[in-house]
Amino acid sequence: QLQLVESGGGLVQPGGSLRLSCGASGISFSLYYMGWLRQAPGKQREFVAQITTDYTTNYAESVEGRFTISRDNAKNTVYLQMNSLKPEDTAVYYCNFRRPTQTWQSKWGQGTQVTVSS
Repeated sequence: QLQLVESGGGLVQPGGSLRLSCGASGISFSLYYMGWLRQAPGKQREFVAQITTDYTTNYAESVEGRFTISRDNAKNTVYLQMNSLKPEDTAVYYCNFRRPTQTWQSKWGQGTQVTVSS
């Protein structure tokens, strides 16, 4: 059964760091692109970062240079290292997966809340 479980969120001051994790089960993890998306209050869900099956990474312009996505296929886990956090990074963060020619899956995990505030 497909399951995505995000963790690692919390409250952090501006300029701080967090590392998010997402464990995936019920899929052949190594065959999929993995990604992080986020949804801030009152806004639509938006793309944050993606890592392909050959470890190529892509980032939203707003997080480029501050966030790093990585994956561990042996653990079926994708990570998001977030540095130099800003208040505008406050959102619920979700992981997801897709094939190269597909969009993100319609099934989502519970997400993990990230709040950046002094």
